[in-house]
Amino acid sequence: MKTKTVALAVAMAVLVLPLLARRSGPAPGGNTMSEGVYGFTMKANDGKYICVIEGAIPVKEDGNFCRIADKTALELTKEIGGRAAAIIAIGSCASWGGVPSASPNPTGAVGVHEVLRNKPIVNIPGCPANPYNLLGTVLQFATFGTLPALDDKGRPKFAYARVIHDDCPRRPHFDAGRFVQRYGDDGARQGWCLYKIGCKGPKTPNNCSLLSYVDTVGAWPIGVGAQCFGCSEKGIGFTAPLFSTIDVQGPTPPAMFTPIDPQSGTISPVATGVAGLVGGALVGAGLAYGAKLSKVDSAEEAHEEKKS
Repeated sequence: MKTKTVALAVAMAVLVLPLLARRSGPAPGGNTMSEGVYGFTMKANDGKYICVIEGAIPVKEDGNFCRIADKTALELTKEIGGRAAAIIAIGSCASWGGVPSASPNPTGAVGVHEVLRNKPIVNIPGCPANPYNLLGTVLQFATFGTLPALDDKGRPKFAYARVIHDDCPRRPHFDAGRFVQRYGDDGARQGWCLYKIGCKGPKTPNNCSLLSYVDTVGAWPIGVGAQCFGCSEKGIGFTAPLFSTIDVQGPTPPAMFTPIDPQSGTISPVATGVAGLVGGALVGAGLAYGAKLSKVDSAEEAHEEKKS
């Protein structure tokens, strides 16, 4: 446990000290604070710490679009990340490029995985990412020495296994066909589904609807009446137009339906009547189709008898 605790402390030091070095500048003799402090820390814990990286990495012009003290972000990523046990890329920028990578991407901003290709990397996208997703990942490493199970994009499955649409508190309105048509209309006041004004929840894996930010229920776009714009998903966030609608492919039932009507647990007479009508219609249609098939068979038999 002591080794793991040290590794966790080193991860935090590696994250913070480069920022201090940028403020302090070169030390007397030409050495930076970063070279003295975190250089020693890395050597003492080589291959035992997690490197937490926030922000995209510019790679054009030898990485000179982002410099920290006397080194580029590209150099620091390779130097510090290259000696870490694992990398956590927090935020969409570090995970896949985020805002800086939007077309035309003049700095060549990329995610960490495109710079470090032979290291275990956990991507925690979001703009911002939920801090509890970071905490859960770090604590698992500090406690058990392992990383969480990841999906095909390197994201923890505990946070990104389902799209926001599946567990959205407004999902029942989507299923019922109740949509906000524009900001401030009656549907918006009643908390209806935001799909028609461009919500990207159906194609954005994240646990925003399940795990509140900063312990505040509703502290996320849909919670305050704005559509999800897919900030954590490459190819959607900062790419798809804000008010454009997207296809809903293979919607799955939410883990828990949020009731629209506060009265629940009973079946109304109207619902029973509708169910009876639907069932009767299906039975009637089946009988009619069966009768039609019988007539076709009889006609074919008569035709064969005439031939013989």
